[in-house]
Amino acid sequence: MVSRFKEALESGKFVVTSEVAPPKGTDLETFQHHVELLKDKVDAMNVTDHQSSVMRFPSIGGALIIKEAGGEPILQMTCRDRNRMALQADLLFAYSRGIRNVLCLTGDSVVVGDHKEAKGVFDLDSSQLVATVRRLEKGTDLGGNKVSGEFAMCAGAIVTPEADPLAPQQIKFEKKIAAGAEFIQTQAIYDLDNFAEFMKYARGFDVKILAGVILLTSAGMARFMNKNVPGVFVPKDLIDEMAAAPKGQAMQAGIAIAGRMIRRIKDEGLCDGVHIMAIGKEEVVPDILAEANLGV
Repeated sequence: MVSRFKEALESGKFVVTSEVAPPKGTDLETFQHHVELLKDKVDAMNVTDHQSSVMRFPSIGGALIIKEAGGEPILQMTCRDRNRMALQADLLFAYSRGIRNVLCLTGDSVVVGDHKEAKGVFDLDSSQLVATVRRLEKGTDLGGNKVSGEFAMCAGAIVTPEADPLAPQQIKFEKKIAAGAEFIQTQAIYDLDNFAEFMKYARGFDVKILAGVILLTSAGMARFMNKNVPGVFVPKDLIDEMAAAPKGQAMQAGIAIAGRMIRRIKDEGLCDGVHIMAIGKEEVVPDILAEANLGV
């Protein structure tokens, strides 16, 4: 059965996805609240997989919760923590439980996370994981052995359009598409003129692209990302706009900026949709959608 998310991508509509982060522990109340809040407002929800190398409730568990609630999950899978056997097994399990979408990631280094003594695996990279999905669909595993039963996933990957230099990202982008990626969710973009230039290049490939929008919550957050997050650049005018927000109104300013960006992306047809990352503030995603004049 084709996933609802894939149907949305193929329909030509402006697709909206959002990100929900599992908790560090077994208290799922907030996570479930976010799922209920968003399941009918976005086309699909990504569940992060130990984001930033911080150990959390598993992505596959979060995807199952979304599925049980009637939402459409996108399972995130990193190659950092599992070898090829474990990755294939998790894909088979996810499919058997009705999960039909996967975002393939290489994963952040363990040194940036909260388990610095952990050993990174990186048996595969993201392009190879996409290719693994396609191989399983053909009925064999990476060892060349027959796999019984049906298997089909809408598989995607990421790209960083504001990377400098951009050429290495373009090489990775093309490898992921060659491996069989059907959709690309980008790292956060804030310079839409620069993104439009990237899209002139990207439109030469048969793949759906969703622009990543990270909610700004303060001028300090914007400066921090500029200094510490590779491939993310928040222009000075946006930082100044956040800094000028009245006391206690920075969040509203960030929501307004995100909504304004999404409106322009949609109105100018820059790409096929957006991926909203509110990072711990998932409850304001409906406000961002309202600001963007979007209803899914």
